Amino acid sequence: MYMMKVPFILPLFLAFVAALQEPLEYAPAASPQQLLAHDPSLPPHHPLTSPPPGADPLLTLHYNLVSISSLSGHEGAITAYLTQYLLRLNYTVSTQVVTPSRSNIHAYIGRQRKTKTLLTTHLDTVPPFIPYSLTHNSTLIAGRGSVDAKGSLAAQLIAVEELRAAGKLGEGDISLLFVVGEETGGEGMRAINALGLEWDTVIFGEPTELKLAAGHKGLLGFTLRVKGKGGHSGYPELGIDANAKLLDILQNLRKLELPASTRYGKSTLNIGRMEGGVAGNVVAAEAHAEVVVRLAAGTPEEFKKLVQGAVDAAPDNGAEVSIEWSSEGYGPVHIDSDVPGFETSIVNYGTDIPNLQGRHRRYLYGPGSILVAHSDHEELRAVDLERAVVGYKTLVLWALGKGGDAGEVGGEGDAGEDACGGG
Repeated sequence: MYMMKVPFILPLFLAFVAALQEPLEYAPAASPQQLLAHDPSLPPHHPLTSPPPGADPLLTLHYNLVSISSLSGHEGAITAYLTQYLLRLNYTVSTQVVTPSRSNIHAYIGRQRKTKTLLTTHLDTVPPFIPYSLTHNSTLIAGRGSVDAKGSLAAQLIAVEELRAAGKLGEGDISLLFVVGEETGGEGMRAINALGLEWDTVIFGEPTELKLAAGHKGLLGFTLRVKGKGGHSGYPELGIDANAKLLDILQNLRKLELPASTRYGKSTLNIGRMEGGVAGNVVAAEAHAEVVVRLAAGTPEEFKKLVQGAVDAAPDNGAEVSIEWSSEGYGPVHIDSDVPGFETSIVNYGTDIPNLQGRHRRYLYGPGSILVAHSDHEELRAVDLERAVVGYKTLVLWALGKGGDAGEVGGEGDAGEDACGGG
């Protein structure tokens, strides 16, 4: 493993944040859209866009990104901020509209749009927005997206800038792609396929605890909708209970023998949301449930047949049942992990990797743990952001055939393909 002493610059940044307590407290009162829309003739700004001299660029950038709310479907503010940030660094920047007010960002050096390597991650986060904060005696950085995936986003940007400053990147070497909608099915990344771009290597940013992910489970999501007939609960025989039908189906799903594999472990089924009826004294006329399956083996088509079987096996009470598939789904995903100096792991979460078409080599890497992503205690260590910069630099240089000895890149713990998360 490559070894290097990583400078710990948190104390300087803490002093910087302490001097800016008012902007931190003000952030919840004004939306990022308001902060960015101060003057159409000026570049969008945020309280820390122009930090005082001596502030660490990595932690300042990460603060800015986490402080801007970018919930899925509402990524406009962070797109505006990053577009201006990249333009000021003299990138050629283009945006791709995915839906009104939501755009992907593609940036590259000079005029060469076609590049050998791509660094990419997503802009959106799950709800709710949680403001930036420092926790555990100021050793951890918390906030929505601090891990998933604005830690990767900040580290990728700084890694490329450091390689450019060192003269190791030129026109045609690297491009950056930041997409919307990863947390809600990957519509942003799928839209990129229409541009006809190709790369030799694509490096995806997600929380992997600074390990190279060697693969991840597949994904299939669906909604069960049941339509019955409402009525007075004192005379249930006159109605058709949608809730009862839904519960019977869900019980059948929970009893299914799910496929498993040695590499990816067991498939899992999560009933994440249920809703039905209008009141306790009314027979439920409608009900629905949202379900996500993580596939360790097999194909989405095979599992769809299992779901249909669970529906058909439920007792018939006269209710109508429909299945809405959130996407086509995908099976387990193999990921390249052949770069020396990195530990490897298998992860249980889904990514945008299968949404991007092409025959490129693909790597998955980033700071932070998926075990705290999407939670109310999402946080990561500042030193892991620094290490992620080293890791991304190593991966980029390796992909370009320029070596890769950029310092310590691996995660903590024993090497091997251990499960890294399940969110």
